[in-house]
Amino acid sequence: MKTKDEINAFLGVNTEFEGKLSFTGAVRVDGRFKGEIITKGTLIVGELAVIESNVFASHIIVNGEIRGNVTAEERMEIHASGKVSGNIQTPVLVIDEGVVFNGNCSMEKPIELTEKAEDKVLSITLEDSPFSPAPVREKQIDKSID
Repeated sequence: MKTKDEINAFLGVNTEFEGKLSFTGAVRVDGRFKGEIITKGTLIVGELAVIESNVFASHIIVNGEIRGNVTAEERMEIHASGKVSGNIQTPVLVIDEGVVFNGNCSMEKPIELTEKAEDKVLSITLEDSPFSPAPVREKQIDKSID
């Protein structure tokens, strides 16, 4: 874990909280949380934590349980004691052996096209593609045999 964010809030083991949690930096949850979590920082889910929430964060580290959809802009780590029931979207996902994950995962990172990149995009018609459907491919093969 990159510790550039210092932990600036802590929800202890015997704590229950319901509502919306938004923060900067890093927050560690070891208790129960229900609601919504939104941050550009780091969320650390402790081993005894149970989070029933959709989570939007830059970096998420799971040792406990999350029930809800998760979006991690930079990275998500689920360690051996972790459980996630919900969909995950993140460009980098680390899952240790022993993790329970029930849901779907999308590892797409948004593509930012610059003007220079747009100039270099090629346009290929279906007939020009080596991956074209069988009838077109048969025509190309027939022409090359003649």
